[in-house]
Amino acid sequence: MSHNIAFVASNAEIAEAAKAELVARYGNKPVDDADIIVALGGDGFMLQTLHDTQDLSAPVYGMNCGTVGFLMNEYSPDDLVERLIAAEEEVINPLAMRAEGADGSIHKALAINEVSLLRAGPQAAKLQISVDGRVRLPELVCDGALLCTAAGSTAYNYSAHGPILPIGSDVLALTAMAAFRPRRWRGALLPKNAVVRFDVMEHEKRPVMADADGRSVRNVVSVEIKSNNEIAHRILFDPGHGLEERLIREQFV
Repeated sequence: MSHNIAFVASNAEIAEAAKAELVARYGNKPVDDADIIVALGGDGFMLQTLHDTQDLSAPVYGMNCGTVGFLMNEYSPDDLVERLIAAEEEVINPLAMRAEGADGSIHKALAINEVSLLRAGPQAAKLQISVDGRVRLPELVCDGALLCTAAGSTAYNYSAHGPILPIGSDVLALTAMAAFRPRRWRGALLPKNAVVRFDVMEHEKRPVMADADGRSVRNVVSVEIKSNNEIAHRILFDPGHGLEERLIREQFV
């Protein structure tokens, strides 16, 4: 591996300081000319970096200068080149969201973690869920619902009591948030190639917003989600600390 590294950092003071230290030691290439991109920040900044560089072939190696850092490696300025050479690669395909607003507008976005629908008013959302064109749940009354990738299964999905998905399982998790009816419904595991559609019932009385990795659309009437296999996000981890190991470890804490 050559040493053409591009360093990018969140606007947090600790991340900017880390970038300055690393650039002084290892130099800094423009992102478009780099063989590898090192992202300094937290998981939110890592997601932003992956979205921003999705058209580039360079993999992204994150170092945690934030809080959770599930997608990040431990920060250390020492032996960076050796760590990059030894790093293990995980490949993640994002979800493609197509949301239709109540005004007929169409909004498209990609999500590495999850696409979520959330109630946007005082009343619970009422959603109809279809999979591959077939209605599977005529009415879900809830605070919201989400569809997540394996990479996102330990994030919002896990907080909503959804399952943790092993990397490489080719499965998506569909999880409800505070389901009122059917009260006992705990979600579903779906094939990665499934096309999931949410139709918002009574959208004027029960407004719903859709969100794809922080990109929000208000007052939606329908949302269609499917995996985009044409985009492959390459993420690097230190040996023994990859996503698969983290997903397993998270289930025993």
